[in-house]
Amino acid sequence: MKISDVKKALQTVETVTFKLPDGSILPPHFHVTEIGRVTKHFIDCGGTERKEERANFQLWEAGDYDHRLAPQKFLHILDVCKNVLGDEDYDIEVEYQQSTIGKFGLDFDGTTFLLTNKYTACLAQDACGIPDKPDQESDNCCTSTSANGCC
Repeated sequence: MKISDVKKALQTVETVTFKLPDGSILPPHFHVTEIGRVTKHFIDCGGTERKEERANFQLWEAGDYDHRLAPQKFLHILDVCKNVLGDEDYDIEVEYQQSTIGKFGLDFDGTTFLLTNKYTACLAQDACGIPDKPDQESDNCCTSTSANGCC
């Protein structure tokens, strides 16, 4: 989900509700404690330099049970963050504290924002010798004969 999608969605709802992948709803007194731009500059295991940028929303809950984030207030927060986010329509990643800080994707079902699971992947499968369909008999897809020794 992109920032523009969140803004459109906020114009259609009366309350801001987030649902975790397990189906539980964040308490209605949650806060948006941060909105920012995150840059990840890295080299994958195949030696390719990469750079990713995304918007990051950090959600948090405290003991102030009377707090409610209205859609209009959330839109205002997004407008205030424009000096950090610029005009880019970034994909959004959401952080939410559970037993540790979880990172989630974001979707919208018409009434509720859905925190979606995120997954890792090898970005250089060809360099690591990972077949399209991993060999079911092998516990390890990487071997010492990989072209560049990655993995």
